[in-house]
Amino acid sequence: MKQKIHPEMKEIKAVCVCGESFMTKSTQNSIHVDICSQCHPFFTGKQKLVDAEGRVEKFKKKYAKHKK
Repeated sequence: MKQKIHPEMKEIKAVCVCGESFMTKSTQNSIHVDICSQCHPFFTGKQKLVDAEGRVEKFKKKYAKHKK
């Protein structure tokens, strides 16, 4: 492995939208996530609709005119 070409890994704090934070290692200075193990439906048992950038509405709007 070549020396001095790899980015430095450092311990950082990752913060979720729900407010939960945890320590991890990364080459970035900070990480902000949309879902973590404290709010993910698989772990909590509660269903939560995650709509990234309005994709559901965009899909419904696009294909609404094709309904028969």
